[in-house]
Amino acid sequence: MTDHELSSAATASNGSGIAAARRPTGALVLADGTVFYGKGLGAVGHTVGEVCFNTSLTGYQEIITDPSYAGQIITFTFPHIGNTGTNSEDIESTTPAARGVVLRADVTEPSNWRDSQHLVAWLRAQNLIGLCDIDTRALTRRIRDIGAPNGCIAHAPDGALDLAALRESARGFAGLEGMDLAAEVSCRQTYHWDETNWRRGEGYGRLSAPRHKVVAIDFGAKRNILRCLASLGCAVTVVPASASAEEILSHGPDGIFLSNGPGDPAATGVYAVPTLQTLLATGLPLFGICLGHQILALALGAKTHKMHLGHRGANHPVKDLASGRVEITSQNHGFAVVEESLPAGVEASHVSLFDGTNEGLSVSGRPVFSVQYHPEASPGPQDSHYLFERFVAHIEAHKAAAIPA
Repeated sequence: MTDHELSSAATASNGSGIAAARRPTGALVLADGTVFYGKGLGAVGHTVGEVCFNTSLTGYQEIITDPSYAGQIITFTFPHIGNTGTNSEDIESTTPAARGVVLRADVTEPSNWRDSQHLVAWLRAQNLIGLCDIDTRALTRRIRDIGAPNGCIAHAPDGALDLAALRESARGFAGLEGMDLAAEVSCRQTYHWDETNWRRGEGYGRLSAPRHKVVAIDFGAKRNILRCLASLGCAVTVVPASASAEEILSHGPDGIFLSNGPGDPAATGVYAVPTLQTLLATGLPLFGICLGHQILALALGAKTHKMHLGHRGANHPVKDLASGRVEITSQNHGFAVVEESLPAGVEASHVSLFDGTNEGLSVSGRPVFSVQYHPEASPGPQDSHYLFERFVAHIEAHKAAAIPA
């Protein structure tokens, strides 16, 4: 396709109604040559990633800073992103791993008592490229129909957008399948966590009287997961994704937690699965979330696969197969456990009511379980906080059983 044809395709596919004569300062170019023109925000330049969408109505700062979005360009379906500003408390990681954000409307002046920085300034400070004035409905439908495409997002204040070069960059992106992104977002050294959940008027608290020791394997852990554990009396030691079983056990854990994270679980599992199989043999209580759930499944002998359309939003109904209860959950994943591959002794515990995919598993007769969704969701539904309590109950039962009669 020539530069002229690319430019024509851009005009035809641009759902925002922006005429080329207005010299748009940003664009999203998909690998197939489709172009969405818009207004560039935040950092200047261009970057590539898998283009996905999130349907949440709140929590854009938590979403952007979730390490699970490494390698992805996030399209927000909710149009009013940025109207509450940003602050230093609503972040899930220090350095966002997302590649960029796509918005429907321009960012208005923030109106919230907790605001400390305009979203556009925050994006610039985080070196994140943003794009607004995009027909996000058209883009979302495209993702829905063909799956998450590779794309290149660009911001050029002078309007100098080389569409052909941007398309080639999008085509050159390898995609997330087979990619170990956990190694990129995991901590580099072990650290201890004692910060507890946020309370209005008080902020975050500190764990003063720990009752249990938990080692969390960091595949891209969200901070609020660690806060939920600390709030239930767990002194958390966070270790890198590559930590050996010997290193993990040297901390004397009462339980082991497998965190969320980005990328292909099979790629991360190359080094994580052997470690996890050794840890499973100890009989210690174990709890996994999201990527942790997928890696646990692999360690137990199951398989995972890349989904045509991932789950990303805060309104996903999930059924607990044991109780029949339906939970409204927050989710962010593009890979799933193949339920039919679960071996004997491993049971599916939860299922998505959207598409029937696996949302959880448990090991019969053992204190080992995991879920695909995010029970720590903040902000978001809190239906699933009981899972942290279940993990702690397993720890307490395991410790009690170890005490000589």
